[in-house]
Amino acid sequence: MIRIEIIANHSVEENILEALAAEHVAQYYTRYPVAMGVGHAGPKMGDAIWPEENFVLVIWCEDAEAQGIERAVATVKASFPDEGIKLFGLRSSLSQGALPAPAAETAIAPEPEPLPEGIEGLAGLAGLE
Repeated sequence: MIRIEIIANHSVEENILEALAAEHVAQYYTRYPVAMGVGHAGPKMGDAIWPEENFVLVIWCEDAEAQGIERAVATVKASFPDEGIKLFGLRSSLSQGALPAPAAETAIAPEPEPLPEGIEGLAGLAGLE
């Protein structure tokens, strides 16, 4: 399985969804309607200074569908080269989506490696003492 993330300006959202439909891919996805940040296309913060905003689509799929998604996004990106359209993929290390069996309760956890000097880790956060 591959986790695909498409991050793009709202101005091309409809174009991307239409291109995905034309490729018959990404039937199932999670959409984050507002994403703000700073990328190579500049700040998109949704405020008076940088009014633009991005959206994010997250899709879990197999290799063949990922290739169709890549084609669809490339088509839109060719039409709108300055809109900061990005596609990222991350392959799952788990085969066929199966979760590993839980460790036996009698298993002894390995001794954690000490942190380098000056790094306290998460111990100082509330609730993690």
